[in-house]
Amino acid sequence: MAAKQINTICVCGAGTMGSGIAQAAARAGYHTILFDVNTGMLNKSRTVIENTLQKLCDKQKINAKEKETIIKRIDFTEKVEDCTAGIIIEAIIEDKQAKIGLFNKLAAINNSDVIFATNTSSISVTEIALGVMDASRVAGMHFFNPAPVMKLVEVIKTVHTSDDVVQTIIGIALQMGKTPVVCNDSPGFIVNRVARHYYLEAMRLVEAGLADIETIDAVMEASGFKMGPFRLMDLIGIDINYSVSNIVWQALGKPERLMPSPLQKAKVDAGELGRKNGKGFYEYGKDGKES
Repeated sequence: MAAKQINTICVCGAGTMGSGIAQAAARAGYHTILFDVNTGMLNKSRTVIENTLQKLCDKQKINAKEKETIIKRIDFTEKVEDCTAGIIIEAIIEDKQAKIGLFNKLAAINNSDVIFATNTSSISVTEIALGVMDASRVAGMHFFNPAPVMKLVEVIKTVHTSDDVVQTIIGIALQMGKTPVVCNDSPGFIVNRVARHYYLEAMRLVEAGLADIETIDAVMEASGFKMGPFRLMDLIGIDINYSVSNIVWQALGKPERLMPSPLQKAKVDAGELGRKNGKGFYEYGKDGKES
């Protein structure tokens, strides 16, 4: 098993996760390409990354020169032909066919040994891999929000993934200062599988009228959790969390214990998705802080 030397990382998708992954890669010293078809998203991503790095400067965790160096390592592009790298990390919409289509398009313009890593939180990595030209080069590299801060990275391997690919991704995660944990492909992987009950049981308590949202969050935070389940769902995005719940529930044969919550569905249907649009289980100001 030999890890491949990676100098350039391409991140596809300039949303919250993609921007965070690109920042983490650039800070770790990688030449980083951040691709998105939406120029507005790229401009927003650049601003977010610059503001985040400035906050690190203000806290004296990096200096002004380091900030500029990190920014210079990132190429922002809307041209797919610019996406040539040793590893492609996709952080686009949670749609299997979209991910497969992107990887196959990029396979045509990259070397035959390029690695394809999906940041999917719930879609089967095996199903994605089987749709790509060479399934041995596909694995999961699941970051957690906020990607520049959260240490854990799930490295998901399928029965087709080569050991070299797994070792290379582990090496990249370590260089980023992350803690990589290797797991086999399965519904929800490790974290999202275990965490379903954290969210679902909390919502069932509210639905049954046994406790309110604020009390449950306060109790869980007082017991040692950094965030209560409702604040955490708002941070992740209620739509994303609900989608993961549905995928895990269906993949495991729809067990009653994992049935998605109607409370969460109502929030999604109402367009109340959490911090990203100002209202979820809580309301948020323009600065993103709870109001």
